[in-house]
Amino acid sequence: MHQGIPQKKKTIRYIGVVVDKYELFKLHVKESAERFLQVDKLQTLRLISHLDADGISAASLMTRWFNKDNRKYSLSIVQQLNKEVISSLARETYRYFVFTDLGSGQLGFIKEFLSDRHVLILDHHEPEDIQLPENFIQVNPHLFGIDGSREISGAGVVYLFVSSINEQMKDLAHVPIIGAIGDVQENHGFTKLNKEILDEAVKRGKIKVITGLRLFGAQTRPLHKVLEYSTTPYIPGVSGTESGAIQFLQQIGVNPRTEKGWRKIVHLSDEELQKLSTGIVMRRLGEEKPEDIIGNVYILPEEAKESPTRDAKEFATLLNACGRLGKASLGIGTCLGDKKIKEKAIRSLLQYKKEIVNAIKWYERSQETDRVIKGEGFTIFNAKDNILPTIVGTLASIVAKSNSIGKRTYILGIADLLNGTCKASMRVAGQARDVDLYALIKEIADKVPGVEAGGHSSAAGAMVPADKENLFIEAATEVLSRRSLEEKII
Repeated sequence: MHQGIPQKKKTIRYIGVVVDKYELFKLHVKESAERFLQVDKLQTLRLISHLDADGISAASLMTRWFNKDNRKYSLSIVQQLNKEVISSLARETYRYFVFTDLGSGQLGFIKEFLSDRHVLILDHHEPEDIQLPENFIQVNPHLFGIDGSREISGAGVVYLFVSSINEQMKDLAHVPIIGAIGDVQENHGFTKLNKEILDEAVKRGKIKVITGLRLFGAQTRPLHKVLEYSTTPYIPGVSGTESGAIQFLQQIGVNPRTEKGWRKIVHLSDEELQKLSTGIVMRRLGEEKPEDIIGNVYILPEEAKESPTRDAKEFATLLNACGRLGKASLGIGTCLGDKKIKEKAIRSLLQYKKEIVNAIKWYERSQETDRVIKGEGFTIFNAKDNILPTIVGTLASIVAKSNSIGKRTYILGIADLLNGTCKASMRVAGQARDVDLYALIKEIADKVPGVEAGGHSSAAGAMVPADKENLFIEAATEVLSRRSLEEKII
């Protein structure tokens, strides 16, 4: 007889034993997984996940476990979970819903529309403070005082869940690390739960952590292009200029090309790498930490050299590309090691790069128009339908890292969706670890009826009804102006 998903115990007692919050969280994960196993295998599970690298990583882990456990499922990847999406899901006939890397920030709507269904939420976003019905299970580190924006990704939560059921799932320990890197949780290393997952991936030979140059594109881009496009770190006289990058390489005695063509970082000898590292540090002596270009690099040794899946950071970018181009299934297949699908995903990366270039060109052309609003300590751009709404956050990140933006400048980007709403994304320039972007955009959203905020402390966004767009921009201008003034006074 079908039993459904029992409710989480309200109290856990350990007589004479002190258990820290991490152990309590892991116990809750295991208990939740054991209860979920009671779901009848004849039921089709409705899986919904986010379209970014973390969401795709989470979905790939969940689908792999569903397949191993002979579960039937139907998968959707969504840009954002909101009232409209949840109400649409409620019209489906499925009895069991599983949300990965989203759901906790929309508990009110999930409870409103799916209260008669069985719901499992595996998420790391800040949860709404709502009493859930007995047929809901929420697994979220925030409920145990663990910072989900820094210490574990959405894919990490799913990994702990599925690996507590099936030990073989630990062979995919590298996947949640890719998700964590995609969610900008790596800061010259990982902490707590992410670190434990990384250690498992290293133990199983899935990731090799090396000390090297932390420059994006080491596996795939020509060396001079890696330097030209480097914004984090910024290299004076080199970043943003192709001729400056080539001249710099010639000055330090590293030939950027041979008779075979342009060289990559992975082609350099140890001596050349030392020259390059020293040269970059010397160029950055005026920076706060000029030596931070050297640090952990996460290599997937089972992936081909010079492939975008060899370096975990590039792998995360590949997954983002798949998700934002509406080809999330290619990203999932790549996570699960399907070679043919991986080839298609890599081709999608080229298309993604073209869309990014088009977005940057639009931004540069629009500097003197009313589409770009610049104030003290903030920039707001409204791309309308000139760029893909799925890459507005990517463009905001690029703007935040550009040479012309001062540290701690807030960037808010907006683009139109096809359904009569707008997608807003917020970022901040510099390593402003004390800034909570989710709290900030929620403050803006609360001033405009119908706006739904979501995200993390380091990257946040909102869905804005098209007829409220101007009100939202006015509210953002007011809040960001005040915030910048307050920070200046402090």
